Amino acid sequence: MAQESKTRFMIISDTHNYDFSDPKNVDNPLQHPLPPCDVVLHAGDLTYSGSVQELEDAVDMLGSIDAELRLVIAGNHDFTLDGPYMKRNPGLQRYFATIDDMDVDKEQSGQHEKAMNVMRGHRAQHAGVTYLEEGLHSFTLKSGATFTIYASPWQPEFCNMAFNYPRDTDRFNPPESIMDGVSQVIGIKVPDCPDVDIMMTHGPPHGIMDAVQERRKTTQVGCHALMTAVSRARPKLYCFGHIHEGHGAELVEWKEDKFKIGQDAIEARELQPIVFPQSLCPNIKHGKQTLMVNAAIMTLRYKPVNAPWLVDLDLPIKQDRINEKGEE
Repeated sequence: MAQESKTRFMIISDTHNYDFSDPKNVDNPLQHPLPPCDVVLHAGDLTYSGSVQELEDAVDMLGSIDAELRLVIAGNHDFTLDGPYMKRNPGLQRYFATIDDMDVDKEQSGQHEKAMNVMRGHRAQHAGVTYLEEGLHSFTLKSGATFTIYASPWQPEFCNMAFNYPRDTDRFNPPESIMDGVSQVIGIKVPDCPDVDIMMTHGPPHGIMDAVQERRKTTQVGCHALMTAVSRARPKLYCFGHIHEGHGAELVEWKEDKFKIGQDAIEARELQPIVFPQSLCPNIKHGKQTLMVNAAIMTLRYKPVNAPWLVDLDLPIKQDRINEKGEE
């Protein structure tokens, strides 16, 4: 039997410039210092508008959390991290440009590059922050615990914001798993079970903590393609944010029939209690259960009152994972 190491994850999202270490937030229930953990997962919307200063402050905030590894993706508010979006919206380039930029006539080109330098450069390295773009990423901790995470900042179109795709498209699934009437677009596909331990996207899958109130009517605004993708991948943990009013966690049990996909693949759902600053310790069976977490700390009115999630996962240690795959 493979040896495992208990690993503590802190999951947060939609911090929108909130600084846990700011003294003026001392009376907030999220006051600093946060409990220590092994890995921080931030599911996007670090900022309100993605300015370089906001991103620098967000990196510093993440660096203040006591953790070995801090992994982050962008969200729809982090405009400058979406290069193609910035090119399509030159007015934003001018909006974000500093006086010095305008003096040297760089306002049309430099903001995305500056933003990426914040997330990948010396400041992020010093803070222990790793910025994840769409795709698979593998990590090994000092304990020997190893995990593979699928990350993506993309979510269905929302008010012409960053990292949006049309709702009638699918960037996450192979052709045989795409719904009728939906077009496939370029994107890095989510692998099938058991190749992913964790999924992290900015937006939620359809039907999972994605409900909003519109004109006194409840509407589920999550992505159908992501629901299909997570039902194929069946990771231990799937974290997201974006829908502030959806904050919560559910343990999803999958049906034995792996040909079932989307909502049809769900056998049962169990709401999880909020126990912060304690941690959830679900005994998750990989391939049979997934802990779904909406980690948005902001309310609908952008009040930072929702607690982070602390989750303990049993992860295989590196040597055992290598032996399982039959590699040297």
